[in-house]
Amino acid sequence: MSSSLKNVSVTNFVLVGLVEIKSFGYVCAVLALALFSVTLFMTSMIVYVTWTEKSLHEPMYILICVLVMNVMLGNASFFPKLAIDLLSGCSTISLTGCLCQSFCLQLYGTYEIFTFTTMAYDRYLAVGHPLRYHSLMTNVTAQTISLAIYVFNVVIVLVGTLLTLRLTFCGVNINNVFCEILSLIPLACNDITVIVMYGTILTLSLVIGCLLVIMYCYIRTVVICLKLSAESSQKAIHTLMTHILAFSIYIVTILFIDFRYSLSTGSVSSKVDVIIPLIGTGIATTANPLIYGIRTKALREKISCNLYKIVGKSKE
Repeated sequence: MSSSLKNVSVTNFVLVGLVEIKSFGYVCAVLALALFSVTLFMTSMIVYVTWTEKSLHEPMYILICVLVMNVMLGNASFFPKLAIDLLSGCSTISLTGCLCQSFCLQLYGTYEIFTFTTMAYDRYLAVGHPLRYHSLMTNVTAQTISLAIYVFNVVIVLVGTLLTLRLTFCGVNINNVFCEILSLIPLACNDITVIVMYGTILTLSLVIGCLLVIMYCYIRTVVICLKLSAESSQKAIHTLMTHILAFSIYIVTILFIDFRYSLSTGSVSSKVDVIIPLIGTGIATTANPLIYGIRTKALREKISCNLYKIVGKSKE
């Protein structure tokens, strides 16, 4: 009996996290839809004003658009399904659906850190090489870099997804409210050495590499800012702090979610173990559009003007 079971791979999984939060599922569903709507609205407004306002046709705003659109990818991969599952009482997911959600969420996570790295380099060029900036970082350059790193991230995430697809699964319970490869690997009943090595090497190399570049660019930018006039320094520092705030929220929440697997020792209740990635993913996929929409003066002013126009037309 046991030998025959080993030849049968599980194709449907149970998201235990959905069962754990069932008692306050409607509240979570409403919050999920509210956060999704707010993020969608802010992302749409940022993309719209950047697209329509010629004064915002600059590399920094193009990269902000890329960043918030990627956040929207992660948001759309998480919140709508969570709300639907909670409202319908469904707690199962197919292998195909699980891998699709894992792919989208992992693509969001890896592309985000690459975009932050590009933005850090862009600010370093703008502050450190102001006379050469417009030749070193053009709109076309920013778009080309964004497209290149997107293609690269699609490839590396796709490889990890295909390696996961080759696994045979014996377990069905995923202790989370969504699917990710880290949740699937413990359920495999065949050798996971290759995918574990691939994930570990890739994660460490990408995270360490990007963090080193970001830290270097930020430190160099701050040092240069200290040598500028008070007005120029204040403006550059404000922009830099916006990037640092957004990046800090992203990296802390993502690392906290990832390290949850090694920190969970069984002493933490299952509900808390589920709520950690729920809150972490929620914050990571909603914070950036709000931060850039509120703290970036040019975006804030253009968004406000467009909202006033919309409100004014509705009253006529």
